[in-house]
Amino acid sequence: MTSTDSAQTPAKAPAKDPWDLPDVSGLVVGVLGGTGPQGKGLAYRLARAGQKVIIGSRAAERAQAAADELGYGVEGADNAETARRSDIVIVAVPWDGHGKTLESLREELAGKLVVDCVNPLGFDKQGAYALKPEEGSAAEQAAALLPDSRVAAAFHHLSAVLLQDPEIEEIDTDVMVLGEARADVEIVQALAGRIPGMRGIFAGRLRNAHQVESLVANLISVNRRYKAHAGLRVTDV
Repeated sequence: MTSTDSAQTPAKAPAKDPWDLPDVSGLVVGVLGGTGPQGKGLAYRLARAGQKVIIGSRAAERAQAAADELGYGVEGADNAETARRSDIVIVAVPWDGHGKTLESLREELAGKLVVDCVNPLGFDKQGAYALKPEEGSAAEQAAALLPDSRVAAAFHHLSAVLLQDPEIEEIDTDVMVLGEARADVEIVQALAGRIPGMRGIFAGRLRNAHQVESLVANLISVNRRYKAHAGLRVTDV
């Protein structure tokens, strides 16, 4: 290659810093299943961090009662209104109502970034165990039911007890975030990072969501054995 050829070769753009995440502080976050322990805890932490949050429930009155209890400007509405008014919608409903809830909200969730944090689990005398949905995972079921939405998966491994405890300032844990579009994943990573002590970590595409959802069964065993509220930290990142 001549010096002239070398001079004409365009310089390679520097790699994007994976921690250069977008500003999500102005986005409205809706939480479907926001009256349950996990959803309520997430709503509380995000609102406490300054995010605008709407709690959704099948009954608007129940949602508003939970919102009043949390404070920090949290509002309550039925699931359909919550979906319509939100930029990002976190799905924190029980697994047995997951498919039916999303199917009923397909129109309201069109064009939205939907973040599924549902863990398909069963319980017997030996404890918790993972279920394998026909689609592969709860997140993949959501993507199949919501073809006009952008689906990501995150917030699976958080202790509802710690999330709801007002005495705890920081939640010492990482959040595994999965999705098909890097821009959407980065929005969810940034949202997780709004909560003091948390980081959002890219963990692959939705096809890898099953093992992330399933790991909750292991954490339940850890918690029972050690009387703890275990979370995850990813090292060397």
